[in-house]
Amino acid sequence: MTNPLEKPPPRRLACSRCGTEFTCNPAGPCWCAEEPARLPMPVDGGDCLCRDCLRLLAAEIPGSATA
Repeated sequence: MTNPLEKPPPRRLACSRCGTEFTCNPAGPCWCAEEPARLPMPVDGGDCLCRDCLRLLAAEIPGSATA
């Protein structure tokens, strides 16, 4: 059985928008936590975006939270 207190390892992902590879570390310090852009989690089966695509999409969405 898996220990529920054990942190999952970082994941290697490909941006669901452009295909750029990057690391996602939701259980620890992750670059996305430092971003001022806040977007809803994808509901259509998509996954995380790279830093550039996150910023571009946030700029396209009216009312998205950016600094």
